[in-house]
Amino acid sequence: MISPFVRKLRLAAELRALRGEAGMTHEQLAKQIGESRAQISRLENGHIVDQADVMKILDALDVDGPRWTEIMTIAREAGERGWWETTRGMGDRQALYANLEAGATTIQEYQQTFVPGLLQVPDFVRARSDAEATLGAPSFTIDGVLAGNSGRQRMLRRPGAPKYEVIVDELAVRRLAAPPDVVKKQLYHLSTTANSDPNVVLRVLPGDARIEGYSVPRCTFSVYTYVGSGDPTVVAVDTVTSDLILTEPGEVDPYLKLFCRLREAALSPNDSLELMTSAATELPED
Repeated sequence: MISPFVRKLRLAAELRALRGEAGMTHEQLAKQIGESRAQISRLENGHIVDQADVMKILDALDVDGPRWTEIMTIAREAGERGWWETTRGMGDRQALYANLEAGATTIQEYQQTFVPGLLQVPDFVRARSDAEATLGAPSFTIDGVLAGNSGRQRMLRRPGAPKYEVIVDELAVRRLAAPPDVVKKQLYHLSTTANSDPNVVLRVLPGDARIEGYSVPRCTFSVYTYVGSGDPTVVAVDTVTSDLILTEPGEVDPYLKLFCRLREAALSPNDSLELMTSAATELPED
């Protein structure tokens, strides 16, 4: 399954391109298919998916053959429902990441303060859920978050799983984001996973790293690419209360460049494993 979120963006771009090629305005196309201008705008902005209207647009613009099949396939995939939509209590933010991860070919992630969710053990998930709940009324349940996290991690084990490259700031390794015994277990799990899963590459960015251009990262972010040449590269930027999704090349490119600089400044995978293992041994059992 390819991310419905991403396919919706791809569908919107295809519809905008078709209308542009035809030299038609929103109003002209809307009149020709018997819909409102607002409906055309919603389709072209990726706010909705209506396969019947997409089919009418293709007929109105005389699109047929392979291109008709391709766009209708994209429209069908954009309207699919993922497992995260029926997993109660996992929270909207985690559901968004599950959506973006679906069908990705590569995931590149920089984590500034926490162990990445795709590599968290259940005890760490519980501890982080408890901590988040102290900041305000949660929109999730612990059982739901655990179920969502488990579903997302299964994605990494599926046939054709994405290549997952993660850079974890040393701060996220050293600063306790959960009780010491939980962090100890979590760090050992990170080491084991990175050492045994060929699809996972983990590096630690040391606190004294020299980053090219002194371009110190401002935030946690992740980058997703997909198999379709027309599918956008997506960047998700993590904030305290919400996630910023970027798809325009001018907004995405700085994150790609920054990730490359962080990779160059980070420890090698082997040295990263040694650092995490050493940090784990320094923590008490309870």
